[in-house]
Amino acid sequence: MAIGNWATGDDRRVIRHAMKAPMLERDEETELAIAWQTERDEHALKKLTEAHLRLAVAAASRYRHYGLPVSDLIQEGTVGLMEAAYRFESSREVRFSTYASWWVRAAVQDYVLRNWSIVRTGTTSAHKALFFNLKRLKAKMGVDADRPLSFQARNQIADEMGVRLRDVEAMEGRLSGVDRSLNAPVADESAQEWQDLLVAETPQPDQVYMATHDRSKKSVLLEDAMGDLTERESFIIRERQLKENSVTLAVLGSQLGISKERVRQLEAQALGKLRDSLVRRIGDPVAAGLTNA
Repeated sequence: MAIGNWATGDDRRVIRHAMKAPMLERDEETELAIAWQTERDEHALKKLTEAHLRLAVAAASRYRHYGLPVSDLIQEGTVGLMEAAYRFESSREVRFSTYASWWVRAAVQDYVLRNWSIVRTGTTSAHKALFFNLKRLKAKMGVDADRPLSFQARNQIADEMGVRLRDVEAMEGRLSGVDRSLNAPVADESAQEWQDLLVAETPQPDQVYMATHDRSKKSVLLEDAMGDLTERESFIIRERQLKENSVTLAVLGSQLGISKERVRQLEAQALGKLRDSLVRRIGDPVAAGLTNA
């Protein structure tokens, strides 16, 4: 394999190392695969993968046009090699290189799909096929890569690939988009960045402070007002109104030795007392958000 301008200095060293590794005979690669699978012989795994590292280099070369580091593509291909070594079945009488090629290609393709864009490109077989073939099909049809497809062309691609029309439309939209930095200026010579226009999904610090301050103040007022209730009324209010999971009237009636209707009456009476007590302290408790209307 000729090393083109696409390879950096570090990449070239890895590629040269891969191309210099001696090829293995069928019996030798079978023995190494069995040694790794049965004895976890790491030396055998290293020798097996290094001898086939050229497969990872070939895959990296094939998918280098997606703008990802070649060294990362080679690394992912190596992961595919190790997966192939773990799963290889010598009894099928297939050469390891033939078997491993699929795992290497799958590993590199999955890496490209995960990292090509911050927008998820899809992981179904239809999406994967379209992602790696749509540009080629557009070129085959004489359509510029940056121009949208016509409805007829999208239908033609869907028929040729055996996928749904909406899958073609969705993938074309994803591939036509370009990732932009949130730190990029909104306009030329503008100090404002795109991230400045994002709506914050979490409260601002001053809002958090005010909410915490209000909750604290309300808790103090409510606790103070509870002092105007009898012990039984206070118990009912705490069990019925202030607990996350309120207790039923029937349960409270059983605990207090009274009917649930009497508990309801005492609760209404206690709420009235609380309202009056809060009115004396702050004015309108409903406006303050302390009680129900």
